[in-house]
Amino acid sequence: MLPVVGAFDVLAADELAGLAAVVVLEVGGVDGDDVSDVQAERVDVALVGGLQLIPAGIHHGDVVLDEGPEGLAGDATPEEWVMFDSLPAAFSLLDSLNSADQERVRGVVTTLTQGMEMDLTTFPAGDAGELAPLSTASDLDRYTYLVAGCVGEFWTTTMAAHQRELAGWDAGKMSEAGIRFGKALQLTNVLRDVPRDLRNGRCYLPADGLAAVGLSPEDLKDPQNAGRAKPVFEEWVRTALGHFYAAEEYLTAIPRRSVRLRLACLWPLLLGLATLAKVARSGRWLEPDSTLKVSRRWVYWMMLISPLKIRSNSLVRHWTGIHRRQVERTLGAPSSD
Repeated sequence: MLPVVGAFDVLAADELAGLAAVVVLEVGGVDGDDVSDVQAERVDVALVGGLQLIPAGIHHGDVVLDEGPEGLAGDATPEEWVMFDSLPAAFSLLDSLNSADQERVRGVVTTLTQGMEMDLTTFPAGDAGELAPLSTASDLDRYTYLVAGCVGEFWTTTMAAHQRELAGWDAGKMSEAGIRFGKALQLTNVLRDVPRDLRNGRCYLPADGLAAVGLSPEDLKDPQNAGRAKPVFEEWVRTALGHFYAAEEYLTAIPRRSVRLRLACLWPLLLGLATLAKVARSGRWLEPDSTLKVSRRWVYWMMLISPLKIRSNSLVRHWTGIHRRQVERTLGAPSSD
């Protein structure tokens, strides 16, 4: 979600920044590490109900908000109350936007809500002791669009509408690249979190791809099957890497003088590529105790030196290329778009 944060920072004088920060960052944060999986699932249910009010055009003063989250998810948790307490401010800001901005916000909220609904209806409750997969590669591609790709699309159209230096952008081409940027980040998360998701009844790796190598979702619970599952993982690593190529083109298309916009794209791009490289190299995709994350020290170092390189496309390409080549060497061949 870092590109979105960058958009809000740049648009600090525009009330769209506050509204999008409240709505989109809430949606992006419901699966955070500080919330248990069962709690995150309850927050998903409550938040879907709340966010559905925005596309419907219900205003912050309407009585439905006063009911709180209990009616949607049983006894309210602190996380649910935080979500609902922030909605009146979001509705107030929405009312203050011009019609074009309101349409963009309603569009991205509608799409994100569809992604959350897909997650909740496809998979069993986290404490049900059951396991369900996505069915096909198309399902996973659609899911990554609904929960992340649409944010790249939203960010692109929002920036193009508010930033003069982006007036020359090809809106269609850049929106597609923005979508792929979001998909790259979400697909990397999917590959990194396979063991955790399996424990909570969720298999995002499509069942048809697993069946092609003689595996079922249940087989992935056994780390000994990592070798048999390798072709499936590598296929999706290649897909993610192809999306990251598009993300790099997206970043370098931003004018060099737009330092803050470029940094807002560079940070998640590097973080995502470095994480994907760790996933590709590890071979421990099914180990429950594996931790495939870059260190905080690396993140701080990356953020510290990035302002020194951000104005140069050649330096940016060299930096991202280091991580791309790590992935490519693991796969044995360069990826393609």
